[in-house]
Amino acid sequence: MSKIGNKIKNLNKFTLTNIKAYSIVIIAFIILFPLNSRGMISNSMSGLLVPICTYIVMAISLNLTVGFLGELSLGHAGFMSVGAFVGVIAASCFQDIIVSDVLRLIVSIIFGGFFAGIAGFIIGIPVLRLRGDYLAIVTLAFGEIIKNIINCLYVGIDAAGLHMGMTSIEALGMTNGRIIINGPQGAVGITKLSSFTAGVILILFTLFVVLNLVNSKTGRAVTAIRDNAIAAESVGIGITRYKLTAFIVSAVLAGMAGALYAMNFSSIVAKKFDFNTSILILVFVVLGGMGNIVGSIIATAVLYILPELLREFSDYRMLIYAIVLILVMLITNSEKTKQIKEQILLKLSRNKNKQRQEE
Repeated sequence: MSKIGNKIKNLNKFTLTNIKAYSIVIIAFIILFPLNSRGMISNSMSGLLVPICTYIVMAISLNLTVGFLGELSLGHAGFMSVGAFVGVIAASCFQDIIVSDVLRLIVSIIFGGFFAGIAGFIIGIPVLRLRGDYLAIVTLAFGEIIKNIINCLYVGIDAAGLHMGMTSIEALGMTNGRIIINGPQGAVGITKLSSFTAGVILILFTLFVVLNLVNSKTGRAVTAIRDNAIAAESVGIGITRYKLTAFIVSAVLAGMAGALYAMNFSSIVAKKFDFNTSILILVFVVLGGMGNIVGSIIATAVLYILPELLREFSDYRMLIYAIVLILVMLITNSEKTKQIKEQILLKLSRNKNKQRQEE
């Protein structure tokens, strides 16, 4: 046991983070999947499994922008909505071509991530030249613009192909067609394709992408920009390039999560992806710890499921929820303080050793 303990201590921070993150997700799946398949979980809790997976992916992807890049984004739900509605359109278009539900779900997730990445590229070029409150305001505006565009969007499909318009279904000129997006009513008649297994796989994929990106040359450049943009630029790091890379990756993952989320319901509206959703995701990231992937996973799962667990205490539910939020914030802040103290003590001990060597 002591040898195993020494080996664990000798592992670097990257490896330990990987082990913790993957272990939490896999262990949760091993416990919850058989319970859910045997009907040992209530219907309300079973219905939360896919949304929890979705919001974990959203929290991890936003942590890439807020935690590692250091930029405040308030429009992350906008990328989620792009992925959601594009994923619904893709699934409907391939309904007669791809028979397998699993393959159709994969295709919809890929399409959702691709178009969300395009949106991230278009928005990121001008937005990432801004900083602080200005960037937050513009990303907030982006999320609201996307929501309003979808509210005015009408999409249908018939034998002639896909039809899109901004006025009404009648203006599409379909013949015996099928409505996919019906303006303010949102996407209707969605075939449910999402599953808990698909959600866990998407979380593992997101962890693989984000953890490897953060610990690559690109990730080190991104964190250097976060710590000191002027110093990073002075040593030849292209600020716009690396910012845009992190922003697009974050948008792609959010779009994939949106597609998974949309395919879990029979209908979905643009209002679901408003400013409040972006703030909710940001709360998960902040309370889980900025730049802390494991913390984001735990905070999202606990805080998303907590209101459902407190449903019996209807009169005091939000009060208890607020108290839990405060306690989590205090705990995370105390852990950060300990880490800072440890870093200071480590630096002091190194300086003392250098002085002794010089003497």
